[in-house]
Amino acid sequence: MPALLFTMLDEGGERSHSHGLSCEVLLVQARSLGIPIIFRAASWEKYEAAFLDGLSEIRDADVSMGVFGDIDLDDHRKWVERVCGSMGIAAMEPLWNSPRRDLLSEFITNGFQAMIVAVKDGLLSPNYLGRVLDMQVVQEFESLGIDPSGEAGEYHTVVVDGPPFREPVAICPVSRTFKDGYWFLTVDVCS
Repeated sequence: MPALLFTMLDEGGERSHSHGLSCEVLLVQARSLGIPIIFRAASWEKYEAAFLDGLSEIRDADVSMGVFGDIDLDDHRKWVERVCGSMGIAAMEPLWNSPRRDLLSEFITNGFQAMIVAVKDGLLSPNYLGRVLDMQVVQEFESLGIDPSGEAGEYHTVVVDGPPFREPVAICPVSRTFKDGYWFLTVDVCS
């Protein structure tokens, strides 16, 4: 079965919705993984229609399954199952109900590297932006009463290295911005 990455961008088509990542960073990440990527851009109000349009392209490429990383967000699970199901695509949730710390420990132990690129204002300091998600950060989050997996949107990361990557994705911090209750780290591909 072919694999594709599918990313939803903001209405301007410049940055990913939840992570604020540029298309360039996402393209470099996809190339390093050796997987094609498709984009759709929409406001939050038109998100579902654009998502369905992307699923149509995915289905036409003979992809019959979408993989999502939810752990226990039941409303999101129901949404992806409903929307994917309407296009004949199965929604798979391989992390569902797994212990968070075990998932993070496995992720880190297996050599994956993720950089924190967004934090929810009032829950986490913007000083976490740019830090690598490691067991020390996990322990800090736990001591702050923060879900270490960020399941409720406490923080977002971008994965820049790991076993399936041909080479690490070299990204450099550019600036910090505040939008919609989150601090974002703008990153570019390092030259």
